[in-house]
Amino acid sequence: VSNAGVGMAGPLECQSLAAMQSLMDTNFFGLVRLVKEVLPDMKRRRGGHIVVISSIMGLQGIVFNDIYAASKFAVEGFCESLVVQALRFNVAISLVEPGPVMTEFEAKVYEEAERADYSQTDPETADIFTNLYLRNSKDIFTSLGQTPEDIAEHTLRVIEAAQPPFRHQTNAAYTPMTALKHADPSGALMTDAFYKLVFKYDAVLRLSLR
Repeated sequence: VSNAGVGMAGPLECQSLAAMQSLMDTNFFGLVRLVKEVLPDMKRRRGGHIVVISSIMGLQGIVFNDIYAASKFAVEGFCESLVVQALRFNVAISLVEPGPVMTEFEAKVYEEAERADYSQTDPETADIFTNLYLRNSKDIFTSLGQTPEDIAEHTLRVIEAAQPPFRHQTNAAYTPMTALKHADPSGALMTDAFYKLVFKYDAVLRLSLR
């Protein structure tokens, strides 16, 4: 089970390349290093199961989570490319894709975001992040967030499955979000929906979450 991960949220201009590279080293290359270690023996034994804790943000990018989403997209692409070869050797790969989870991990990301220096971006972007994104995110976590124990139960079901699924989303509330992407391959439907949700109907969003 690959579960190591770090988060990053905020305006792109305020994040250093060194911090981005460090995140990718943990979230993506950490997984790659693990798979390189365990896969050869699994192939020799003709059996095994690699379970990767991904994220709903590996399927759908979320505003102000550019680098974190990129790392999870990399995880998804890596596993999607590898799964066919692995199946030839009777090795299963499963991606567990949670939405928001109420842990110290998330709390730390948002605490750091609230204390960060946004002088490197324009005032409008800084205002959108601090007064729209952070406020709405707290409501989303309170309303839709899962417990670590819930994610553990989902992961256990994936591990014990007779035929392990390649992808397993833990939060049904996010199924419509990913469905938008598949409904319109051009991306226009998804982009328009998220733009309106963030900039036009944020008050309705907060009310519905509460």
